[in-house]
Amino acid sequence: MRAGSGVLDRLGGRYRPLVTDLLLALGYVGAGLLLGREQPPAGWRSVDVLGAVLTALVGLVMVARRFAPVAVFATGSALWILFIACGYWPVVNSMPALLGLYTVAATRRLPTALGCAAVVGGVWVYAGIGNIEHSSMPTVLAQAVLFPAVVFVVGRGSGALAERNRQFAELTLQLRRQQEEKALQALTEERVRIARELHDVVAHHMSVISLQAGMASYVFPTDPAASRRALDTIADTSREALEEMRRMLVLLRVGQEERREGAGDGRQDGADYAPAPGLDLLEPLLERVRGAGVEVTLEVAGSPPRLPQGMALCVYRVVQEALTNVLKHAGPTRAAVTIRYESRTIVVCVANDGDDAFRPNHEMSPGHGLIGMRERAKIYGGSVTAGPRALGGFEVRLTLPAPTTSDRPGGLPAPGTGDVPIR
Repeated sequence: MRAGSGVLDRLGGRYRPLVTDLLLALGYVGAGLLLGREQPPAGWRSVDVLGAVLTALVGLVMVARRFAPVAVFATGSALWILFIACGYWPVVNSMPALLGLYTVAATRRLPTALGCAAVVGGVWVYAGIGNIEHSSMPTVLAQAVLFPAVVFVVGRGSGALAERNRQFAELTLQLRRQQEEKALQALTEERVRIARELHDVVAHHMSVISLQAGMASYVFPTDPAASRRALDTIADTSREALEEMRRMLVLLRVGQEERREGAGDGRQDGADYAPAPGLDLLEPLLERVRGAGVEVTLEVAGSPPRLPQGMALCVYRVVQEALTNVLKHAGPTRAAVTIRYESRTIVVCVANDGDDAFRPNHEMSPGHGLIGMRERAKIYGGSVTAGPRALGGFEVRLTLPAPTTSDRPGGLPAPGTGDVPIR
């Protein structure tokens, strides 16, 4: 039903102008024939059969005015001149000629429109000269100038308006295409962001799980308690990883049906859309790293501002990625996380003690971790540098512009931060 209606609408839109012009032409023919039945002014003959045929032809020619405006105008003007030459009253067939002039003025270039206007004025003067005994030449000349001029101006204005509407329609279509392209680009960027988030989550948690599993296997015969603690850490870490992955992957879902399916299995929508990790989860992150055998400390200096959620996530992910690389490449070592809140910048430094076996420049540069950290920082106008330390080990430094002072809470520190070292 809808498809059939669409076809009918398209066909109706295509043939509607032709139907309109046909009705208009028939209206002109009827009006001309009715006017021809009246008594004409002195000097003109009444419309007979020949006059009625010419009147019908002049009107019906106007049906094709949209397809060939100049040809239709020329044909109609020729029939109008023949009608006048036969001695019939010119006013009977003057309206189709003016309509033809309007169409030419609206759709053709200025010289062509001016030529057609001159033709209409010339025919009017010719009709006045043909009945000079009963006509006032000043009146005829005024009509010969005024009527074509008014129709010419109206036609040109209508044509300019139609051209502007066409340009607006093209511009609207262009803007719609650009919006679709931007929407597709935004969708792609969002998918890339989610892929980066998944990389961070999987890389960190799987590194912790791998180390804990190895340790549990190693100490199982001699220290069952330590092995159980390692297995508990694996369970907690895998559970947290699954929760984070579900929270991010739910962003890809579309439609109410999937949300209803998610609600039907006992999950709450609020859990699916839980806030992204921030500075308040740094301490649990460090606890997992400590459980994997890396002694790590956190030090916060300065007055903590209220960070936007995206910036807090950036800090969290950079620290997570840096510590993940420590777990991957440094083995059992010591690491320090330092966050300094300065007047104009926020500096986050993750450094570890290393030996000659740790060559992060060779290991990290080709991977996506360092690239992802730099991309995150670039979003907020910051930067990430990474390289070996002079005293050994490796250091990752994140620098971000500080939020404005109006964003700072009233003297309350950010969650999970303080002015003294934390373990």
